[in-house]
Order: sequence, then C-alpha cells, then structure tokens
Amino acid sequence: MQPKKRTADAELRAVAAEKSCPVQRGIAYVEGFLSDGMCGRCFPCALGAYEAKERLKEVAEGRGDEKDLASLRWIAENMQVGSLCKKGGRTATYLLECLDDRDFAAHIGGRCPGDCEAFIEYRILADRCIMCGECKTVCEYNAILGVEKKEAFDTGFPPFEIRQKRCVKTGRCLEVCPVRAIVVVDKPRSGTEKLPL
Repeated sequence: MQPKKRTADAELRAVAAEKSCPVQRGIAYVEGFLSDGMCGRCFPCALGAYEAKERLKEVAEGRGDEKDLASLRWIAENMQVGSLCKKGGRTATYLLECLDDRDFAAHIGGRCPGDCEAFIEYRILADRCIMCGECKTVCEYNAILGVEKKEAFDTGFPPFEIRQKRCVKTGRCLEVCPVRAIVVVDKPRSGTEKLPL
C-alpha cells in the first residue's frame, strides 16, 4: 500500500512551520501559494494574495503599523469568502491563523520572537571582548570596527564594535568568537536599551 500524498496545503504548512515567527510563516505560505500559479478567476484571491505578501513584508521589516494588520485581516476575510477554489480559501485561513498569534501584533510594538532580522542587532560586549580580531577577519561586509589585535601589553584601544548600518547579520562573527562576546539583542526602539548580562 502506497503512502498518502501530502496535499499542497500540507506541504506549504510544513515549509512555513520551519519559521519561528508568525509573520515569516505567513510570508512563506503566501509565497509558496503564489509560486505555484493561480487560476486568476477571482479578484479577492488574485489581487489579495499579492497585497498580503507586500503587507507581511512591511511588518517583517519593522515598518508595519495597525493599518497593515487591519488590511491583512480584511484581505484574508475577503479571500476566504470570495475565493472560487479551495487553494485560495486555505491561504486565507492560514493568514487568519497567523494574525491571531499574539506574537504577530507584537511586531507593531517592535518585538519579534525569532526570524525577523529588522528587530535584532548583533553587539560586541566590551567587557568580554579580548580583541582577538577573529570577528573582523570573517566579516565580509567590513561591519566590525577595531584598530588592532590586543598585544601582550595593554594598548589602550577600545574593543571591537559592530557598525549596525553595515551588518547584514550573517552570524559568522557569532560562530568564531572564542569568548562569546558577541550577542544578539533586541534593536532599541527608543532612547533606552538593555543588553544581556
């Protein structure tokens, strides 16, 4: 007896489930839906899916607001009612499930549980940095600022630091730091910020 074939919905859900963030799960599902081709017979599905993808990306990049959440819910509800095929209806249902996740709305307040790089920064903790220069060596984007490696005597130079505008968050610096002086922190949204102890 042959095993049952997974439906397109189950496959899209499996791909989306790999993401830890509800916004990224929504993006993965909608992109999978759009890449598979649509019949184009109904406007709520054909136009709504593209608009939903753009709104989801705005939220993931930290530029979303309450209007985007309301628009996404409106799009999904109209897709659910107006789609002529199960595929469009399932996509709408999945979007509504994502929107009901409390971590989704947290993005508007500047918090993300995992996958959205717009909400995090890599930082070098000055008191832990031994100025070995390994992070600077592996950074292909010249995002690590540091004058020289530490010599046997104290040179008085400050420890290495990360230029946030150049950092693309590859994570290579995290991997090579021998003393774990590089940490991932929430990007500050106001004048106050907290670094881990």
